[in-house]
Amino acid sequence: MKRSGPLLTLLAGLLVGLFMLALNATTGEKATSSYVKPPASGKPSAGTKASPSAAPAQSSTPPSPSPTRPRTAVPEGVYTGRTDDDSSAVAITVRDDKAIAYVCDGRNVESWLQGDVEDDGSLRLTGKGDARLDGKVKGAQEIRGTARVGSGSHTFTLGRSKKSSGLYRANASVAGARIEGGWIVLPDGEQVGILKRDGKPSPAPEIDPETGAVTVDGQQLTARPVTP
Repeated sequence: MKRSGPLLTLLAGLLVGLFMLALNATTGEKATSSYVKPPASGKPSAGTKASPSAAPAQSSTPPSPSPTRPRTAVPEGVYTGRTDDDSSAVAITVRDDKAIAYVCDGRNVESWLQGDVEDDGSLRLTGKGDARLDGKVKGAQEIRGTARVGSGSHTFTLGRSKKSSGLYRANASVAGARIEGGWIVLPDGEQVGILKRDGKPSPAPEIDPETGAVTVDGQQLTARPVTP
């Protein structure tokens, strides 16, 4: 009878034991850690790239433009009329966003004023002796406002004048006297004006609206349309 059976069984057991021993030796080793502790100073170690700081977010929406006031067109020309209390006449000449005004009672009170036409169509004109005129264009063919001349304050409504009506002025020397004249020719042909001789006021003689011709103390002068 052969004895190879028990011998083979013993040999097989020995091989299994050696295999299990080798397996335990392999799995018992500690894995190497890949964690690297940063230095105490807080600076990145060599080979470590510092992440860049995030840039502040910027708005992609453009700023809204500042609102602008709409421009009120004021037709150039002369606006004439009488004050609401019918005590005086008023004329305003507008050109290139500038304005000149004349307020006159036809006897002894008058004032020349000037200033700018604002974007909203308003006028704030000033003259000598604290004279002031505040007005506003209404409907592009009319100016309403208030004139303060001397001790009086007068409201008015002026319409845009047509040919021959308007505002005129003359400056000359006659017989050694200084002559200064102002005239408002209203749409109905009425004339209101003052003529000063060396500063002394008196009612002005009538002019020819077509030519501006006027006779003062026997001498013919020319009154010319007033523009800013």
